[in-house]
Amino acid sequence: MTILTDHPITKRWPPVRDNVIQLYAFPTPNGVKASIALEELGLDYDPHLVTLADADVKSPEFLSLNPNNKIPAIIDPNGPGGEPVELWESGAILIYLAEKTGKLMPTSGAGKYEVLKWLMFQMGGVGPMFGQMGFFVKFAGSEIEDPRPRERYVNEGKRLLAVLEGAMEGKDWIAGEYSIADIAIVPWLRALDFYGAKELVGWDDLKNVPAYFDRFYDRPAVQKGMNTPARPT
Repeated sequence: MTILTDHPITKRWPPVRDNVIQLYAFPTPNGVKASIALEELGLDYDPHLVTLADADVKSPEFLSLNPNNKIPAIIDPNGPGGEPVELWESGAILIYLAEKTGKLMPTSGAGKYEVLKWLMFQMGGVGPMFGQMGFFVKFAGSEIEDPRPRERYVNEGKRLLAVLEGAMEGKDWIAGEYSIADIAIVPWLRALDFYGAKELVGWDDLKNVPAYFDRFYDRPAVQKGMNTPARPT
């Protein structure tokens, strides 16, 4: 008997192997954090495509794992002490996977908190602010005549990119060594292209951030994780 035997989510997304990590995600900036980390760490996992449609993320089966109805989420049947772990929130998943393996984040000392600092910078700043910018530039918010909401988030996007541009001076990776902080940050930089916002935030005026972006996407594990689970054809 394993946690997956009777878990409601398996009724809709049955495991291929019940002894490996189960990933429930869609290839969004947040979703690919988990798949890229799993690929970088060489952990065995079953990917399950959970679309952003209400029929998936608000289904009783998915809500049984994540009541906040957001991807990604994971179940690790082999957590600490052999006990299963259920997790949602992409930052929490990244920390868990790093601590599980002892990789992609120092296990102690100042280096660990340097990674966590930049991870939280993405979780509390880059992700939410870029997401709001996308709403007002590309989606329904673009129809609002008042220019102030759009300007507010475009300016905040510029400010956050300026922070990154300065922090990346003379470095390959945001916290020194390649880490979960990079896995959190760079997929959200890719979102600027999807939103059609790169020109608005002055992407072409930057030097360090575009080089950082290219360096990240040159990694084979990143390229694989970006397309896992595969989008529907």
